[in-house]
Amino acid sequence: MRAFAYERVSDAGEAQRIASETTETMFLAGGTNVTDLMRLGVARPELLVDVSGLPYDVVEHRTDGSVHIGALVRNDDLAGDTGVRARFPAVSKAVLAGASGQLRSMATTGGNLLQRTRCTYFQDVTKPCNKRVPGSGCPAIEGASRDLGVLGVSDSCIATHPSDLAVALTALDALVHIRTTDGATRSVPLDELYRLPGATPQEETTLERGELITAVELPAPPMGSSTYRKVRDRWSYAFALVSVAASLSLDNTGSVQSVRVALGGVASKPWRARTIEQMLLGERLTEAGIRTAAASEFADARTTAANAFKVDLAIDVVAAELLALAGEESR
Repeated sequence: MRAFAYERVSDAGEAQRIASETTETMFLAGGTNVTDLMRLGVARPELLVDVSGLPYDVVEHRTDGSVHIGALVRNDDLAGDTGVRARFPAVSKAVLAGASGQLRSMATTGGNLLQRTRCTYFQDVTKPCNKRVPGSGCPAIEGASRDLGVLGVSDSCIATHPSDLAVALTALDALVHIRTTDGATRSVPLDELYRLPGATPQEETTLERGELITAVELPAPPMGSSTYRKVRDRWSYAFALVSVAASLSLDNTGSVQSVRVALGGVASKPWRARTIEQMLLGERLTEAGIRTAAASEFADARTTAANAFKVDLAIDVVAAELLALAGEESR
């Protein structure tokens, strides 16, 4: 591991001033991903600015039905919050589907959103990787790609985003609050925080240098029922092959009144499945209709021989989860 300096701050402005003045600086919150990457030699900061003491560690339920989640709220605290469990079950389920209990007790909401891909080529510094070393190549496309992406991928990168929480938050139209380096606040939909890889896969988010995520805001829960399901190779401690966050409500004729779907494990960002939503809205929900809509979502999928199975798997999981939610709505 490269030698590095460390500073612990108690003021956000001070953290950002330091980060802006030092070229190779990283913020440190829970540290569950950053320190792993430092050990692997993937991350080589000169300075770690520890922001874990900043006052962004509260879950606040507001009278308009929204919830304000501080960026430093620990994953276990978020999953265990009684209001979140009752009103945003997809969020609680998504957090509990990720990592181990020990990691969840350290990991934070903001850090979870910014964790890096687990593509083996990205994590192995002896291998080329356009995301780690721009222009060096992407051996994953012709290599070990079973776990990698099929939607929004490019000739430069087919990595997937690993977060479960981000998938649930994307389906629920979460807004990310960001403190800019001049102390102002800007907010972006979570879906717009992430960039698709294109020709610059090293540019993963729309954050500017020195900007700090301070909170995530969820609007009042959508109508109907919601859920999160993660399909993985083993029950514990594995990243998603495919995950689905969904909410659904039916009107009194049984037609779809509201539907939201987001997918994980298939793209470099949490993938909001707007084609599925548009095709199902206002329609009578049938398995055949869901499968047609889901297949349309994947019409532009770019697969490899190793990960082509993800298309059929995702269609199966979307169909199963929406039909299950329809069953809940009909009771």
